[in-house]
Amino acid sequence: MTIGEILAVLRRRWYVMVPMVLIGVLAAGHLYRSVPVSYQSQSSVALIDSKAVAELAPAFGNPIANAGGTLVVTADVLIRTLSGADAARDLHGLGVTDPYTVSFAANASGPTLTLTVTGTDREKVLRETNILTGFAGEQLGALQAAAKVEPAYFVQTTPVVLPQIPRPQLKTRYQQVLSGLILCTTAGFALSFVTETLVVAVRRRRADGTADRVRGWRARRRALGRQLDAVTLLTGYLALAFFIPSNLTLPGMGGVGTPANVFALLGLFWYLAAWITSRIRPAPGTRLPRVVMCLLAVAVLASYLANATRGASRKEVLGADRGLIGLLVWVSLVVLVSAAVQDRARLDVLLRRAVVMASVVAAIGYYDFFAATNIADQISIPGLSSSVPQLAAMDRGAFTRPRSTTAHPLEFGGMLALLLPFAIQQAFDPVRAHLKWWRRWAPVVLVGGSLPLTVSRTSIIGALIVVLVMVPRWKPQRRWTAIGLLLGSVACFKVIVPGLIGTITTLFGSFFANSDSSTQARTVKYSAIVPYLEGRPLFGQGLGTFIPELYFFTDNQYMLTLAEMGLLGLVALLALFLTGIHQGGAIRRLALDESDRELGQAFFASALVALVSSATFDALSFPMFAGMFFLTIAAGGSYLGFIRRAAPQQPTLESSCGSTAQSPAPRPAVPVP
Repeated sequence: MTIGEILAVLRRRWYVMVPMVLIGVLAAGHLYRSVPVSYQSQSSVALIDSKAVAELAPAFGNPIANAGGTLVVTADVLIRTLSGADAARDLHGLGVTDPYTVSFAANASGPTLTLTVTGTDREKVLRETNILTGFAGEQLGALQAAAKVEPAYFVQTTPVVLPQIPRPQLKTRYQQVLSGLILCTTAGFALSFVTETLVVAVRRRRADGTADRVRGWRARRRALGRQLDAVTLLTGYLALAFFIPSNLTLPGMGGVGTPANVFALLGLFWYLAAWITSRIRPAPGTRLPRVVMCLLAVAVLASYLANATRGASRKEVLGADRGLIGLLVWVSLVVLVSAAVQDRARLDVLLRRAVVMASVVAAIGYYDFFAATNIADQISIPGLSSSVPQLAAMDRGAFTRPRSTTAHPLEFGGMLALLLPFAIQQAFDPVRAHLKWWRRWAPVVLVGGSLPLTVSRTSIIGALIVVLVMVPRWKPQRRWTAIGLLLGSVACFKVIVPGLIGTITTLFGSFFANSDSSTQARTVKYSAIVPYLEGRPLFGQGLGTFIPELYFFTDNQYMLTLAEMGLLGLVALLALFLTGIHQGGAIRRLALDESDRELGQAFFASALVALVSSATFDALSFPMFAGMFFLTIAAGGSYLGFIRRAAPQQPTLESSCGSTAQSPAPRPAVPVP
């Protein structure tokens, strides 16, 4: 369905769309008048150590001040205490009934806290901010007294920014106004297409006016140009995902508010409009990815309801809402790829474009590594803000870890490891044999060569998985050539980037010896997650609610899934990984030519990379990695459908004697994007 056809449907069903828009405008006006203006006041306090600490402390000094050797840990303890239910109850008794937050001050490297109160009464908000500021110092003293710290060694609080005059916060009002308008407009959009479907069905039964409609549609198509299809929409998504830094999001939406995710949601509306009007039907044999996504959706919705039944903080409620938006984005990608792509050649084009764009991102990573900078920090887009505060270049050893346009070097390496198998498969694809060698192998060199530059165990493990899965399946001549090239590549890295191979070797050596600080931090978190699992083992506490500011970084997608979605969510996540592995194996078994067998092996390797990498970082929390993961899972289901439809049918008793199965048509050449 083209954009012109969508506009034509809305124009014909104006009697549905216009009233809904008017209702939305009236609802927006009512909300603007009835929703009270919120006022917000802030104050900042800093923690200062006692004078006695400067002298030689006794054997049992201040355990809070000395925890971790810095007062930042003390500030973290105070934040958690003030954010707890006991403190909220005490503050309520003191008259603080409006929502409040306590967090580290932005752009502050020391133990400085920001206290924020939000309410609808300006004078009351200012009074509550003063109470909260004083209460913070009292709680810090109570913590130290409970730890039997001598008063001479008490850590004190001192105001840095006094409670400010409350300022009006119009954002909340405008959000509710826009929500009412968008809701009514969306309902009018959907009802218009439902009405169109019903009217068309009645007219078809009456066999009246069919020829006129066809001529009108064809005329509009000629006027508006080429048919808009799912691959065109997904190409737009890939461009936004790869070339706009994934830390830049719409304000207030967190990590899920990237322009690429918003575009994917619009693509879902396009598919629903085309599906409702019977312009498109899901491709046969591609149901498996969507079935598994239904299981994931059930787990997410169950966790959302579980979060609603507990005393969640405002940040957790907002996190759960963002989790639902993230689920819709994932569903959009799976539906658009697996159900809306009807042509095998167009799917080849989509996968090729993903590899080419990833190669450009990898090339930017080379620049970041050798220039010891971060080019994404220099990108600023009006209307977007960074969802990751104080994002800066990260070092390991003597090397700067590149992240290109991703939010973190782990996301950069994990995403490239997902797409590396497809770059290799496309380089060997006989359909592309007419191209020059550098056009076929440049993506392999760029994507594969950038993985060691991240100085990350995740990237190296991902590359090893790709090699161990794909190389043994090759013919001996190609296999030994590949092994020789890999050894030569290691030697080149040792000469071109001195110390890199040694740093990576040391990284793995410390991992196996359990002497690495990051490994020890992960090990400690395994036991720290247990209390959250015991409280809600089946459904968890809500997708997106295990916020590091309130809890801690898990650095493990399986642990994070257990905490947020419980055992049901973990089962759904494992089902996704196993679905990708199964699809790759099924494509290889059913394929009739070697090129398709290698494609199946590429899907197998990519899904296995996702399965293993998810144990090394919270993979689905990063939008670019999550987007590529769900896109490849859906593409595997779509390819499997094409392979199954092209496979010869099993002979029956009637046809086995008198007919022979026709050989499938050769795969069409893929146009080079």
